[in-house]
Amino acid sequence: MKIYLAGGLRTNWQEKLITALPNITFISPLDKNDKTMSVYEYGTWDLHYIKQCDLVFAYMERTNPSGIGLGCEIGFAFGIGKTVITVLEPDNEHMKDAYLQFIKKVSHLCFDNLEQGINYLKNFK
Repeated sequence: MKIYLAGGLRTNWQEKLITALPNITFISPLDKNDKTMSVYEYGTWDLHYIKQCDLVFAYMERTNPSGIGLGCEIGFAFGIGKTVITVLEPDNEHMKDAYLQFIKKVSHLCFDNLEQGINYLKNFK
């Protein structure tokens, strides 16, 4: 199984998933080798690899200042029929939680914390 990781790049949440689930192949925006990509190039990379994955796991941390990229990625994935599992932490520091509820509309499952999402993936077949 290949899982695309959508979400913030400021913490090590991706490493927690990779460590907890060693038998899964992960595709992460952190894997991009060229750090000089434009937003357009970066987005093309993301959408290409979303098409290649089996599932998208998105993590909207309460400290994420925007979530725009995450929203685009999971909306695209949902639209092309990919399974989308999202962690949407409550009490976002930068925007009202009510505004973030739309993320649930393009998620098949939504959890409140990363541990719940990891535990679900451990049992996902």
